[in-house]
Amino acid sequence: MAVRPPAAAPATTAAARRSPDALLGLFPPGTSTAPDGALRIGGCHVGELAARHGTPALLVDEGALRARARRYADALAVRRPGSTVAFASKAFPCTAVYRLLAEEGLGVDVASGGELALALAAGTDPARVIVHGNAKTDEFLRAAVEARVGLVVIDNFDDIDRLERLLAEPAQGPGSPSPGAAGQGGRGQTSGTYRQPVLVRVTPDIRPDTHAAVSTGQRDSKFGLLVPQARDAIARLRASDRLRLDGLHVHIGSQILDTEPFVRAVAAVAELGTFPVYDLGGGLGARYTYDDRPPSVEAYVDALTAAADTLLPAGARIVIEPGRSLVAEAGVSLYRVVTVKRAHGETFVAVDGGMGDNLEVSLYGQRFEATVATRPGGAAGGERCRVVGRHCESGDVLSAGVLLDDPRPGDLIAVPATGAYTYSLANNYNAARRPPVVFCRDGRSRPVVRRETYADLMRRDLP
Repeated sequence: MAVRPPAAAPATTAAARRSPDALLGLFPPGTSTAPDGALRIGGCHVGELAARHGTPALLVDEGALRARARRYADALAVRRPGSTVAFASKAFPCTAVYRLLAEEGLGVDVASGGELALALAAGTDPARVIVHGNAKTDEFLRAAVEARVGLVVIDNFDDIDRLERLLAEPAQGPGSPSPGAAGQGGRGQTSGTYRQPVLVRVTPDIRPDTHAAVSTGQRDSKFGLLVPQARDAIARLRASDRLRLDGLHVHIGSQILDTEPFVRAVAAVAELGTFPVYDLGGGLGARYTYDDRPPSVEAYVDALTAAADTLLPAGARIVIEPGRSLVAEAGVSLYRVVTVKRAHGETFVAVDGGMGDNLEVSLYGQRFEATVATRPGGAAGGERCRVVGRHCESGDVLSAGVLLDDPRPGDLIAVPATGAYTYSLANNYNAARRPPVVFCRDGRSRPVVRRETYADLMRRDLP
């Protein structure tokens, strides 16, 4: 039985890429092969998973996800005691994921009323919730204030106006609870002496080496306030009798494979003064391909805390917000091959999913690897194929140029590192039903989100 080896520098030679060890290294830690050669995810045989839960399906190795959360928490606790890890939940806004990470002691950041509702329903402590967004509606902010969330991140001056107005509203009585305050008892009151803790989001004019769609720290970003505007917001908040300025927030983007831009971001916020809280955001990249070399969790946290130790107050609480790098490697998408077509000098392997359950390829060109799940790797590397989806769109490609071992209709295809954003971006293109989410651990599997039905597709229709 082959088992995924410990993390090491990814292999780059063609021969090394064909090796089973290199392939397993892209899957969740602990992924192994069964005696018949098939993959085991969380100890569960892929054939049995497909028979029980159908395809396409998003498999999550629960043990791997918990271990990753603990790795982040431990790394920060050792280097900066009293600091906080908050899950950037837009990466995987699933109730079961919120619940699991709350059990592991992580906070959460939310960027919509829906994410807030899911986090609270999962049992997340509101005091550990951080609210984000460049266009927060009254409804969203009201729900956040009434839930008494730990922090609201000020993205613009309109946020200040809205929050101050909402905090001046009369307290809601017990007979008219806010949707966001469901289950929170007496938290649905906004008036009185309560002051909402806030952070100011600073745009540091840093453009990291990543796709433009996920770069957020540059001068022309829609997010946050440039340094001169941030100074104005700080002055206004310090004079507010309804908002309590706790500190600053900075986030420069996603899928960043170098620590240097993060260090520059720390330096940028350090220029704005002394505060009790500095939220340094997230953005560490995940390993999607054989060639990706993201820094380790420890190297990333080392870089942030070293910069904080040098540039920020010694007693300040540091917050980091990993998203993609926290959940990506725990997820595996499982598909069934429908057709294999050899034409135009290419082999097209069409599966029963596609851009409806993984939009990242079409949206911003994210690269994914793939393998025949019952014959991973292939003895000689296999045939170079283009794995495509079933949607009526030429851009519906899941993975191009991957080596598959004699792909045939009925085969199972596994795509690793799909725990981030595939669930978030899932859609009903061609009226496709969104797939289930299945947690796997110690050889047992359980669905935590069921597959959509055709009735679900029509549930919101009106006569």
